[in-house]
Amino acid sequence: MAKFRKLPIVVEATQWFKKGGVVRYYRHPIDVPGAAICSRCGNPFHDHGWIDTLEGGHIVCPGDWIITGVKGERYPCKPDIFAAAYEEVKDDE
Repeated sequence: MAKFRKLPIVVEATQWFKKGGVVRYYRHPIDVPGAAICSRCGNPFHDHGWIDTLEGGHIVCPGDWIITGVKGERYPCKPDIFAAAYEEVKDDE
């Protein structure tokens, strides 16, 4: 198996905490009440959002980063993965 390094590209990202923008209201299945707790983040489902991506829809937990890719596509990223894979670009870079 070969090893690969991700190309250094600059993306736009914003951390999401409430409904709005490209993230819309999470419409949970009828058998999952909005007050139920998410096993991924520990927050109630009524605090979550939903985003359409190229791979289909995804749940957005409070604190997830919404990344805009090189072709304008958007997708969520968990905070720990975002911190491990991205660093902030200063204006002079």
